[in-house]
Amino acid sequence: MYFYCGFFPYKKLSTCLTAKYYTKTVNKKFNLMVKKFFKIVLVLIVLVLIGSWFFIQNSKPTYSGKLQLNDLKDEVTVYYDDIGVPHIYAQNQHDAYVALGYVHAQDRLWQMELMRRIGAGRLSEIFGEEMIKTDKFFKGLGIEKAAAKDIQKLDTTTQGYYLSQAYLSGINQFIVKGATPIEFRLTSVKKERYTIQDIYNVFGYMGFSFAQAYKTDPLLTNLRQQLGDEYLSEFVILSDDESVVIPTHNPNLDKKYANNISKSINEILETSPVPPFIGSNSWVVGSKKSKNNKVIFANDPHVVFSQPGIWYQSHIVTPDFEIYGFNLALTPFPLLGHNHKYAYGMTMFENDDIDFYKEPIDQKYEIRKETIKVKDGEDVTFEVKEGKHGPIVNDFIEIINSDNDIAMDWVYTKFENEIIEASYRISHANSFSDFKRGIAKINAPGLNMTYGDNQDNIAWFAAAKLYTRKNDVNPKFILNGSNGEDDQLSYLDFSQNPQAINPPWNYVYSANNQPDSIVGVLYPGYYLPEDRAQRIVDILNPKNDFTKNDMKEMILDTKSPVVEKNVRTIIKNLSKVNLSDTDKKAIQILEQWNADYKVNDIAPVIYNKLIYQILRNTFADEMGEEQFKQFLKTHLYKRQIAKQIASSKSIWWDDVATKDIKENRDEIFTTSFHEAIKALEIQFGGNIQDWTWNKVLTVTHKHTFDKVALLKNFFNVGPFTTNGGNEVINNHLFPLNGSGKYEVRAGPSTRRIIDFSDVENSVAILPTGQSGNVFSKHYKDQAQKYLDGEFVKMMLNKEEIQKSKDKLILEPIN
Repeated sequence: MYFYCGFFPYKKLSTCLTAKYYTKTVNKKFNLMVKKFFKIVLVLIVLVLIGSWFFIQNSKPTYSGKLQLNDLKDEVTVYYDDIGVPHIYAQNQHDAYVALGYVHAQDRLWQMELMRRIGAGRLSEIFGEEMIKTDKFFKGLGIEKAAAKDIQKLDTTTQGYYLSQAYLSGINQFIVKGATPIEFRLTSVKKERYTIQDIYNVFGYMGFSFAQAYKTDPLLTNLRQQLGDEYLSEFVILSDDESVVIPTHNPNLDKKYANNISKSINEILETSPVPPFIGSNSWVVGSKKSKNNKVIFANDPHVVFSQPGIWYQSHIVTPDFEIYGFNLALTPFPLLGHNHKYAYGMTMFENDDIDFYKEPIDQKYEIRKETIKVKDGEDVTFEVKEGKHGPIVNDFIEIINSDNDIAMDWVYTKFENEIIEASYRISHANSFSDFKRGIAKINAPGLNMTYGDNQDNIAWFAAAKLYTRKNDVNPKFILNGSNGEDDQLSYLDFSQNPQAINPPWNYVYSANNQPDSIVGVLYPGYYLPEDRAQRIVDILNPKNDFTKNDMKEMILDTKSPVVEKNVRTIIKNLSKVNLSDTDKKAIQILEQWNADYKVNDIAPVIYNKLIYQILRNTFADEMGEEQFKQFLKTHLYKRQIAKQIASSKSIWWDDVATKDIKENRDEIFTTSFHEAIKALEIQFGGNIQDWTWNKVLTVTHKHTFDKVALLKNFFNVGPFTTNGGNEVINNHLFPLNGSGKYEVRAGPSTRRIIDFSDVENSVAILPTGQSGNVFSKHYKDQAQKYLDGEFVKMMLNKEEIQKSKDKLILEPIN
């Protein structure tokens, strides 16, 4: 007989009972241990959650309460509106700029850190070996050296210098008193005090990011050597007098070694964690063309998208001064701004301010030594030779088969830089004349500055140090540095720069296109095609009763009259023989398209794929694969598209790979069309209704940590689908490629509209948000509004501002 206790048999009852007792005891102890374990885990989870909550709360910007700061004379009140814009009310400008430095830093300190480091060649101290190439390039340019020379000459008695130091004081106090941004902790970067040198380094980087010569001049030089002048004669290289030009009106006057330079510098800027400037739109409608008989101002600078975005909004009010501005990181005075009296903005001029020279072998140089400190690695030391045409790029850029030294002559480092004084005067102008004197101090980067005021003045100025040469010198190629024949002859006075002041057609504009000249010469540059300019002119010319709502609609416009013309020419000249049903549907869709880029449209998908195939079949056989890729990274290809499509006879149409056949335009169009449709069928399937723009075009605002898989989704904003495309007013720029997938690289960094008939209800929008602090409620609170084409008010009315929920009082210590 057996006794069962649980699952096990026992011969004796006592043994069975004993086993049962011990089993219960063990089970009881086990259950207690399990409960204790889960209690410990629960406590740890709670502690982690509480700790995380406290960490997040202590890491957020301080938008309300009281803080004590040094270097203040009186109390400052900062009202934060619903989108996180600080409205700074101070008794004097010095205190206002201390406050601006502090509040700017608490939202954007990490961005400031990156901006000051890139121009100085110090990113390797954060990111290690992968940034050595970038650091070597920017140290080689000599931005820091030029800044140090300019700072030695600074007049420290000027108000611009005085307020810049106040701004730096605010930043440096935040470093000591404020929360350390999480990026500093994740990268183990120690915070350092900021100086006037850092401000100059930011402007230096901005100046270089505007330039296009480094992409274009070496490429054209190599193509000329490889193919000859006959091929290049069909390109729009110097200027284009057949395109839409920005009209000027000044009443005062009216009375192979280069094979790898482009590639190397493109790679450096594409891997940079700091966004470069790309292009822009701006227009100002005069009082005679507005319904309310007051000036209306619009501006949307185009910058590579990033998170945070490039601009920080702020509003300063003192008894003698007011400005609502958009500041770059680490810059005290806004490059975009307005108040009750006037508004100003900018686009990129795209003028030629960099030249490359082939130097003689016996050239004598000065030598400077540069050292790059590398995180978790050894220092990198190298030498840079400098001659009369600037630094020798061979010393800091890899160049294939370079038999000669190539020097880079850059206006920015060649002349004394007064950008701080210029930006101070622009933002503190008391009259139109004051504003004009301020922009006259800009040497580089070249800017199109637009202006409008409540006295009905409107103006556009090309602000840059411009120069003349001998007529037979083409600066779009690498020049001869041996005898001075290719050097600049003279520099123009600012009064001779392209400009328009209160023109009789009652509007001014810029879309990075070719400006006309008031001295009878089209100034050479790297201008963008006429697409946006033509659309702007088409909208502005016929209408004389514009309103703020009209400007909103216009700044979001996605139509291209040039694309419409291109489509008609292509369809007319491609062969209609042996068309499939899908081919016929594609042609019908293109014929009915009004060249509008909307998210659910099909035609933009077909058109962009077709244009890529036409360009590839036209240029790649002569250029070769690598140079064709570089060609697509220049403005040159954009300017060539319409010209090439319209040209029935071109040396480029022939495919040099087919020895006994000479192709023509119709054959290239036909072949490209069939290739494009076949590729799209493979990509999307046979149902052409599925080929919509939102499936190929996406935009993501990328943070520095985008390449870190575990962090990118936390810090990035997006991806999103969006209206817009290349070279429409709502410009969303993407690299044209053969994949059929397009990632938007750049676009409107802000959209601003100021109506002087109702200036206190002027509007703007940012792509993501005010703050660069990922824990801030203003990190991405504008993102969906931006995509939906909405705007938010730029508040100027004090009564409205004082109703803000968030109020920060800054008190002077002692």
